[in-house]
Amino acid sequence: MTPTALELSTLGHRIRHQRVTQGYTLDELGALVGVAGSQLSLIENGKREPKLSLLQAIAHATGTDVTDLLSTEPPNARAALELELERAQASTVFRRLGIAPVKVTKTMTDETIASVLGLHRELQRREREAIATPEEARRANTELRLALRAKDNYLPDIEKLAEKQLKAAGHVAGALTHRTVSLMAEQLGFELIYVNDLPHSARSVTDLENGRIYLPPASIPGGHGLRSMALQAMAHRLLGHTPPTDYADFLQQRLEINYFAACCLMPESNAVAFLQQAKKDRDLAVEDFRDAFGVTHEAAGMRMTNLLTVHLGIPLHFLRVDGSGAINRVYENDELPLPTDVTGAVEGQIVCRRFAARAAFGEQNRTIEHYQYTDTPAGTFWCSSQTGTTSAGEFSITVGVPFDDARWFRGRETQKRATSTCPDDACCRSAGADLTRRWEGKAWPSARVHMQMFTPLPRGAFPGVDDGEVYAFLDRHAEVD
Repeated sequence: MTPTALELSTLGHRIRHQRVTQGYTLDELGALVGVAGSQLSLIENGKREPKLSLLQAIAHATGTDVTDLLSTEPPNARAALELELERAQASTVFRRLGIAPVKVTKTMTDETIASVLGLHRELQRREREAIATPEEARRANTELRLALRAKDNYLPDIEKLAEKQLKAAGHVAGALTHRTVSLMAEQLGFELIYVNDLPHSARSVTDLENGRIYLPPASIPGGHGLRSMALQAMAHRLLGHTPPTDYADFLQQRLEINYFAACCLMPESNAVAFLQQAKKDRDLAVEDFRDAFGVTHEAAGMRMTNLLTVHLGIPLHFLRVDGSGAINRVYENDELPLPTDVTGAVEGQIVCRRFAARAAFGEQNRTIEHYQYTDTPAGTFWCSSQTGTTSAGEFSITVGVPFDDARWFRGRETQKRATSTCPDDACCRSAGADLTRRWEGKAWPSARVHMQMFTPLPRGAFPGVDDGEVYAFLDRHAEVD
């Protein structure tokens, strides 16, 4: 394997340190080992890789051994400063500036190098903590959504990884238990610990040094989310994640850990068998899939997007919509016409009020599924919607398919039908002519301003997480435990 530039620089520094310690000049040591002083200078400056025979000769001449010369540790404080500066000036962050790197000379003091390094560290800190603009975040999210759509929302490598981990933990069938999740953590060298004082900005915290994954109290009603949170924390390790380099990387990592957790909670082999049988019976239903694996309605609906197209040949869409009609989460590969902004982003857009995702809020009985056919400019779609409520307000979860595929689903007999002509404003966004004539110029509503309009996107190495709070939490628990 060819050594890196940094490895060669470290080797050069160690050779120079041994030469100077013994009081040799370049020419003197060169004469002892059979090379010109100029050739030795190139090696000490990391510009040339020495042969093993030459390394052995240098080690013998300086009274040390080859393993010491090949150590990756800087030989002294000065070398450590120079190597760190070299590493900093080779970084992408610095090179993007187009500034010539500082050339270190013998006369340059340690204080000067340390001062330049301080600037580099601040540059790196600001890069890590740069606030992503809303446009950057929406662009990254849109690119990720389109990339998943091209793959039918199916990631085979993560599917295989999840099945492997489940098999190693002895899980065969049925709902994944908390005990099995704990076993999976143990196999990775981690212990699950439930605490009451997690940092408010973190769902979980992993202590890599002591092998602990801290989670919220196990007394949370139902505890369904705890299994998922633990699996997501493990997924970071299994997938080899490193601190995200930008917002797009952060979103990709979040997607992958969520996908891994879903694969564990609803394993591909068992889930596909269940769905295939339901399709054979013409009785596909989100609620049955949900109950069979002991997960939330939303998790079951999203898992269908991973499996229905690839394994059952059914294109579909998934929507999570809040009470105002804004789309919080979306997936579609069935050409459902969805509202988008100029960047192509869907999240945050208001879905047509004729869609089942919003019509379900008007149902008297919210405990059962709301089934509906909707005629759109792109064709007719059948949808199944379920509503729910959180502290943030009400929401609906919708899974739908093109008309021809409705025959495989429970609820296909529904007589409820609506027509949407969106994105035509006349469909549901503008008032009718009579109402406009009646009230135009006579109304002055006081608009509700959403505070998120003024809130910058999360910052930090892990966006949205308060590093200081997390480190204080780990320090506190390290002392107690």
